[in-house]
Amino acid sequence: MTDGAAKGGRGDGGARASVLVAADKFKGSLTAVEVAERVAAGIHRVVPGVRVEALPVADGGDGTVAAALAAGFERRAERVTGPRGEPLTAAYALRGGTAVVEMAEASGLQHLPPGVFAPLTATTYGTGELLRAALDAGARTVVLGVGGSATTDGGAGMLTALGARLLDAAGGPVPPGGGGLAALASADLSGLDPRLADTRIVLASDVDNPLTGPKGAAAVYGPQKGASPADVAALDAALGRLAEVLGEAAGPRAAEAAAAPGAGAAGGIGYGALVGLGAAFRPGIEVMLDVLGFAAALERATLVVTGEGSLDAQTLHGKAPAGVAAAAGARGVDVVAVCGRLALDPAALRGAGILRAYALTDLEPDPERCIAEAGPLLERAAAALAADHLR
Repeated sequence: MTDGAAKGGRGDGGARASVLVAADKFKGSLTAVEVAERVAAGIHRVVPGVRVEALPVADGGDGTVAAALAAGFERRAERVTGPRGEPLTAAYALRGGTAVVEMAEASGLQHLPPGVFAPLTATTYGTGELLRAALDAGARTVVLGVGGSATTDGGAGMLTALGARLLDAAGGPVPPGGGGLAALASADLSGLDPRLADTRIVLASDVDNPLTGPKGAAAVYGPQKGASPADVAALDAALGRLAEVLGEAAGPRAAEAAAAPGAGAAGGIGYGALVGLGAAFRPGIEVMLDVLGFAAALERATLVVTGEGSLDAQTLHGKAPAGVAAAAGARGVDVVAVCGRLALDPAALRGAGILRAYALTDLEPDPERCIAEAGPLLERAAAALAADHLR
């Protein structure tokens, strides 16, 4: 199939074409739902009769619950503990016995005031409360999407909220946050919610970092959360202490989990999920495509439009557009992309299974105006896309 033709698209005004818009958010400007709406509007300017189906996607980070809700899940809200200990309302998504929990809803950077960080004290306790609420609602499969966290506590707060006891040398609870783990002397996991044993927990993440070391949670992501070089060193040592103590409580699998892909995700909450919750790690976009029903939607599509705010080298390592393109390519369906900014050359795009990308910065080179006018610009980009691939 050529660059210009979706299956059944040319020569009939797009009447037999069917477009599936499976794009992530444009962070800072458009939600994934808004991206789909704008793309559909732009396509319909050029080919009014073409069928456009929206399936907003996410890779496990912020926006994951919103994608599930757009796919028909029910929104559930719960009052939980925020990253600095403040009460807040967080949402998760539920359909049947499956829940989608986004840790950023409870423990994300979005809950901190602008420019204010808490690298040593931010806690994942609220994420544990959100998981407990999902269990209370009857969920027996939980997709835990991690990303966008304010925390570097190795999931200690989450485990505590679910019944674990993390104690100092005097037998008292250690302080919240990654910094408090320096005082950790023992762990008792016997009080963990017994329902976890009968619940399938899927750790959905787009990163595969280990817990500690130069590629670990503190070193790679700590600075984004306000950690100074001294804080990074302290947090890395504290996470190492957590792995040592949980190794004593849970056995060799705890040490193995510390080096496993995804253990360092979202400040090490991946590690807490792998050890304490018995979670299985999967790339976030793969999990979400399954949960959202992408395979069935793909059966109806002759062209897939994917995208995100910035198509760059990170896109190629587990981000939503790469996952969408791989899944569509496996079924022989052409894929094009929309984005705010394009930093991949044509060869890299083709290597990812994307025929062509349409960037907003090609229409408006000023970054501030591009963000402010992202919606109308995206409609124009989608109209160009339709002219190239659907007429």
